[in-house]
Amino acid sequence: MKILSYLLVYRRFLLIVLTPLLLLPLPLIIKTKEAECAYTLFVVAIFWLTEALPLAVSALLPAFMFPLFGIMGSKQVASAYFKDFHLLLIGVICLATSIEKWNLHKRVALKMVMLVGVNPAWLMLGFMVSCAFLSMWLSNTSAAAMVMPIVEAVAQQIIRAEAEADELELSCSNGSINPALELDENIGEYDNPDWKEKEKQANGKSKKDKYSGIFKVMCLCVAYSATIGGLTTITGTSTNLIFTEHFNSRYPDCQCINFGSWFILSIPITVIILLLSWVWLQWLFLGFDFKNMFKCGKKKTAREEASSRVILQEYKKLGPISYPETVTLVLFILMTVLWFSRDPGFIPGWSSLFPKYKGYITDSTAALVIGLLFFIIPAKTLSRTSNGENTVFGYMPLITWKEFQSCMPWEIAILVGGGFALADGCEVSKLSEWVASKLTPLGSLPLWLIILISCLIVTSVTEVASNPATITIFLPILSPLAEAIHVNPLFILIPATLCTSFAFLLPVANPANAIVFSYGHLNIMDMVKAGLGINIIGVAVVMLAIMTWIVPIFDLYTYPSWAPNIPSTNGTGL
Repeated sequence: MKILSYLLVYRRFLLIVLTPLLLLPLPLIIKTKEAECAYTLFVVAIFWLTEALPLAVSALLPAFMFPLFGIMGSKQVASAYFKDFHLLLIGVICLATSIEKWNLHKRVALKMVMLVGVNPAWLMLGFMVSCAFLSMWLSNTSAAAMVMPIVEAVAQQIIRAEAEADELELSCSNGSINPALELDENIGEYDNPDWKEKEKQANGKSKKDKYSGIFKVMCLCVAYSATIGGLTTITGTSTNLIFTEHFNSRYPDCQCINFGSWFILSIPITVIILLLSWVWLQWLFLGFDFKNMFKCGKKKTAREEASSRVILQEYKKLGPISYPETVTLVLFILMTVLWFSRDPGFIPGWSSLFPKYKGYITDSTAALVIGLLFFIIPAKTLSRTSNGENTVFGYMPLITWKEFQSCMPWEIAILVGGGFALADGCEVSKLSEWVASKLTPLGSLPLWLIILISCLIVTSVTEVASNPATITIFLPILSPLAEAIHVNPLFILIPATLCTSFAFLLPVANPANAIVFSYGHLNIMDMVKAGLGINIIGVAVVMLAIMTWIVPIFDLYTYPSWAPNIPSTNGTGL
């Protein structure tokens, strides 16, 4: 037992020491650049999957392993750790910092919930839509952390109102005496104390299940909608950002993945998954009653009155919209407009105003322009006193550098840099070409089956590993696979990227899951049972999308000129 306890305590240390030693024969025996790069890739991947070291620390391993193996020079590796992705991330975090600082997120969430109404089903949909909308622009973790306290307060009020209504109903039923019951021939059965005790226990159990179901469905709707909403935009989740940078780096002549094109392909996916998840959670925990949901002019129940009261009180606490909130909202809209109008495709965008520098301007350019304004625009306006003089105040911008630093996810920034370094190493060492040659036989399978297998694999792995680590590991594998079977790389990379975000089963699979699980209303089986259904829904919707409306957006059935032309025997029928 002592040995076992020591192993459990030092399992991370053993993993860190044994993993490089056990894999060491690979470069020592084969002695090729491909084997040395594969050794580095395997060591980093195992550390990422097991989190033996912090993700950012493991991401730094290629910075010294590639120079030691002679794959890439130190300066060449270092340049991979800071790219266009990081500039885009900086601009987005400036916006997110200001939104959080001035409580604009809370105002948006509460306003959306007030618009959809307080019927339990519609209330849940309101929280899901507001949380999904926030996660489109903020991190999924931040969106869940912002909305969850509001949901908790509303759920508590719902339970309190329902308990009071049940007590009132019970007291009324006990106070009403029907003399006709004395003539019932089965009266002795109802007078039996054992029967009364059983009825009391059954009623208590059903009420407890009903109340716990409300808490469960409210918690899960926040966790899942935060993840689903992040699919919609390139900046919504780190996996989308990693995919965009990897794709644009590997295929620089394409430049077809931008904010606008990604939004067009993903918004129908997000809406469909969100609505089906809403139906699934309702049916699983509360029952889905169409009749009551769509009945017009119905009097509000005690639960709905309590919910409406709490939401209104929370909204009144915010007061009238302030100057910093207004400026933040204007800059947010401006950033979104600049992203959409940069190069929409069907009409010339504002980037065409610089014809001599085609391809120089990216989404990160617009993000940085707006992001810098948050450090320049003052957070207060001049106000006049009664005698007409301006009051003097210390200059304070919308956000400070310290506030920005506290919100900046440096771990993700370094992790992504490590992924770019690994991708560059695979190219330089020819490991990508070797993998592509070995994957060529997969071309005999139907295309839809190849896509489905890749989606199921990444969906399974992302449940036990972080989403950024999963997508960083699989992108260098799936890209050469698409080239080897002579298929448009987007046909495989887009579904795999979307499915990497489907970490719904476990609390540890996703930070948003962990946040709602920490409130104590859920157990593991609740999340597994609900998450499994949403995983199936997500994969099914992504498969439907990639075989239908995404095809004409990128002309997926044509092998593009910007992809390497590798001779292969392709049996996919393309």
